[in-house]
Amino acid sequence: MKKIGFLSFGHWTPSPQSQARSAADVLLQSIDLAMEAERLGMDGAYFRVHHFAQQLASPFPLLAAVGAKTRKIEIGTAVIDMRYENPHYMVEDAGAADVIADGRLQLGISRGSPEQVIDGWRYFGYSPNKGEDDTEMGRRHAEEFLELLRGNGFAKPNPRPMFPNPPGLLRLEPYSAGLRDRIWWGSASNATAVWAAKLGMNLQSSTLKFDETGEPLHIQQAAQIRAFRAAWKEAGHKRTPRTSVSRSIFPLLDDP
Repeated sequence: MKKIGFLSFGHWTPSPQSQARSAADVLLQSIDLAMEAERLGMDGAYFRVHHFAQQLASPFPLLAAVGAKTRKIEIGTAVIDMRYENPHYMVEDAGAADVIADGRLQLGISRGSPEQVIDGWRYFGYSPNKGEDDTEMGRRHAEEFLELLRGNGFAKPNPRPMFPNPPGLLRLEPYSAGLRDRIWWGSASNATAVWAAKLGMNLQSSTLKFDETGEPLHIQQAAQIRAFRAAWKEAGHKRTPRTSVSRSIFPLLDDP
């Protein structure tokens, strides 16, 4: 293990036994948690994204706030469900958060985990194309997001703009150099780990990994990482990929 961080769901409940009774409690405590994790020498502060739940949902305001309050710790997600995302708007949000954090963003994206509602992405205005299911739609959104992060111009400029334009086609702003290399795919199978490697994404492997062989989780995760690294090498990428694994830990404190 080279680095260690935390992953928070950011759950709140009105229970009188809880110290996080509202969204405001969770969001402000999440900033404090990241600051304390940095002080203690941890390497990463990561947050889950769950829609239609009393948990953290819209990640970029929180990531920007954490980025402004910290200096060294990596900040990111595990994961953003790409079925719910507009890739263009997401590029702008991610770019802004990464600029505020001075290049410390590590964004985990994926097709998403089991939902609170049926086809929740439909309420966000998205639906699969003809012949496509929601998983394929999420991967399509991810591929479009990755392409936009390259920062290449694609939009034809208005000949009478409000403000002067640079020459050529326009890209989304703010552009954050290097963010494309800091995108991770939360993979539940060996096949999607290979797919992520071919696209040049880093790998997040978690306890949500499918049981594909009947072997213990750590054995299957190790095999998944080997498959990912082999596919990465075959794809000919120049940089060294990063991989992560997650575990559930419940710290308990004895009353004095």
